[in-house]
This record gives sequence, structure tokens and C-alpha cells, in this order.
Amino acid sequence: MTTMRLDGKNRAMQIGIHTLGWGLLFCAPLFFNYSRNTSFSLERYLDFCIVPLTFMALFYLNYFLLIDRMLFRKRLGQFILVNLLLMLAANVLQHIWHEFFRVFINMEPPERGAGRPPLPRYTFVLSHSVMMALVIGLSVAIRVTGNWYRSEAKRSQAEKERTQAELKNLRSQLNPHFLFNTLNNIYALIQVDPPKAQYAVHGLSNLLRYVLYENNEPFISLDKEFEFMRNYVDLMRLRLSPEHTNLSIEIPEDGKGFTVAPLLFITLVENAFKHGINPSEPSFVHLSFRIDEENRTLECRIENSYFPKSDRDLSGSGIGLANLRRRLNLIYPNRHILRTEPMGQIYLSQLTINL
Repeated sequence: MTTMRLDGKNRAMQIGIHTLGWGLLFCAPLFFNYSRNTSFSLERYLDFCIVPLTFMALFYLNYFLLIDRMLFRKRLGQFILVNLLLMLAANVLQHIWHEFFRVFINMEPPERGAGRPPLPRYTFVLSHSVMMALVIGLSVAIRVTGNWYRSEAKRSQAEKERTQAELKNLRSQLNPHFLFNTLNNIYALIQVDPPKAQYAVHGLSNLLRYVLYENNEPFISLDKEFEFMRNYVDLMRLRLSPEHTNLSIEIPEDGKGFTVAPLLFITLVENAFKHGINPSEPSFVHLSFRIDEENRTLECRIENSYFPKSDRDLSGSGIGLANLRRRLNLIYPNRHILRTEPMGQIYLSQLTINL
């Protein structure tokens, strides 16, 4: 619908420009007389009209017909030959028209010997041929430029649709990935504390409501994303042992009116709880969000225990992180910094986004 509206607007603008251009050409005699000693008259104006009429014929024959059928099909020789023949025909027509007006309208006698010699015919033909060539060149330039803009618009629209489809596909991959990891956590909790598991299922329903229904827009309020992260951390907290796990969370209550693409941080937080917690060893997860209003940036920093996996451990976060990197490149190109790296006994995940 938007594309149709823009096409109609562009078409109206093109018609207006063409009308203005030809109108100025047809009105030229109203501002400039043929010579200092010649006043404007209807007869002389009608005699003049053959020039812009032949220019219009050459322009639109090329604009609507010859450029498409010959030039764009790489038949340059035929295109040049046809235009030369058209220019010859236009010159002959102009000559006949001018002679008709001179003899039958202005009643001037045929030009013979006496008086000032007339302007040589080849000069008249040459000057008008140059003007006709310029008109044809202008037609080609306008048509080629218009085609380029249309091609770029179609390419841009296709790229936008492809990007939107890819983002939708990435988000559809994220939903089952998130659900799978959370259900695994609840399953482990059932064996330890069934009442907490029941509470966790209720918490999961709230999370799924956000994942499936409340984040269908490309960008959502940062307040909602923060609330989702707090709910997720509360859910994960249920399966942690206070004796072995140090959990530190800093999530602002106010998103300062900013918006963000949904579910960007859940992968990093999931990985911190999934791979940074060892029930049999002291573990920690430190999560913090910071908003820089002046520079309009948001930083998510996560530090967690680092327990390197063995070669036989095939579980990992490769899919989730690859998904996240792809989404960031599509949504925030050149506007984000993502770091995920071990630092001794600590694993650091840091994402900074220019909002």
C-alpha cells in the first residue's frame, strides 16, 4: 500500500515537471521576440510551434518506445540510425511548415536574388539537429536515471523484506531454544523441590506470554525488556543453592524512554546460568545493565564462573550466540559491540548497543 502511494506521488511529480518544462518552451516567444524589430503575433507564434512540437515528438518517441525496445536491449546501432532518420524527417517537416507559413500565411514572395541573402539552409538544419540531439540525449538521461532509481527502490525493498524474513526466522529459532533451556531447568528443580517447580511453571507461563505475544514489534520499551529479564532471573534463582552460588543483579527500574529490539540479552543471561553454575563448586553470576542517556547507549555486562567444557561435552551455546550475532548485525549494524571471552576463572559477556 505504501509503495503504491509513493509510486502515485512520483508519477504526479514527473507529470508536473514535464508539463512545466514544455510549458516554458512553448511560452518562450511571449518573453523573447524573434528580433528587435519584430513584434509578437499569432501567426509568428504558430510558425514557432512546429519547433517544440517536433522536439516533443522526438523526446517521447524515445522515452516511451525506442529506449525500451532498442537501447535497453543493446541494439545501439539501430537506435542511432532510427534517431538520425527521425531527425531528418523532423527537419524536413519544420522546413515545409516554415515555408507554408511564409508563403501562404504571411504572403511573402519567394526568396530570389534581390535583397539580403537568406541564412544558408545547412546552418538552419545543423542548429536544429544539434538541438534535437540534445533533446534525445535528455530523454535517454531521464529514462536511464528513472530506471536506476526504480531498480534501486526495488532492490532496497527486496533487501528489507529479506532482512525482515530472516529476523522473523531468527526469532522463531530463539523461542524454542529459550523454552527448551528453561524446561530443562524446571525439570531439574522438580527432583529437588516440587513446590518450587510449581511456582517455576507459573513463572514460565509469564515469560512465554512475553516471548510469544508481547514482542511482535521490531522494537519494544526497554522497561518491558528489563521486566522480562528480572522475571527470568527470579525463575533461575529457584534452582540455585545459596551456599554455593553468589548471584548479583543490577537491572534499572526505569528504561528512560528508550526502545530496544526484544530478546537481545536472553542468550547471554541463559548462557551465564547454564554454563557458569556448577552445583558442586562455588559459582557466581554478576549481571548488570547500565544506561548512558547522554551517549544513548545501553550496556549489558555479565561475569560468571568459568568451567571449561571437556571435548566430550557437546552441549553449548553456539546456536544461541550465532543467532544473537546475526540479529545484532541486521538490527544494529555498526552500532553494537559484543564481547564473549574467558578471563582466567571468569567468563565475560558484554554487549553495548547504541540506542
